[in-house]
Amino acid sequence: MSEIVDETADERFVLEEDGHTAELIYHLHGERLTLIHTEVPDALEGRGIGGRLVRAALTRARRDQLTIVPNCPFARSWLEKHRDELDGVTIDW
Repeated sequence: MSEIVDETADERFVLEEDGHTAELIYHLHGERLTLIHTEVPDALEGRGIGGRLVRAALTRARRDQLTIVPNCPFARSWLEKHRDELDGVTIDW
């Protein structure tokens, strides 16, 4: 299973697998981590990669005490469905 990389200079979490790139683009402003767009290529769909990208954002927010702002519709929906994973993270819905 491929690892997710936080490319802080490009403000995105990236997963590369089978020659394809999935990403969650974010913007960090102060203590707010705004999730902007999740993109998973068709070839990688159905593997839970979008959720793994959002989990990477949760891990970063928890570690750095950031507030997540889920502007991305996919990320917002995923977070709403997985509230059990939100412990220790502030979400600005």
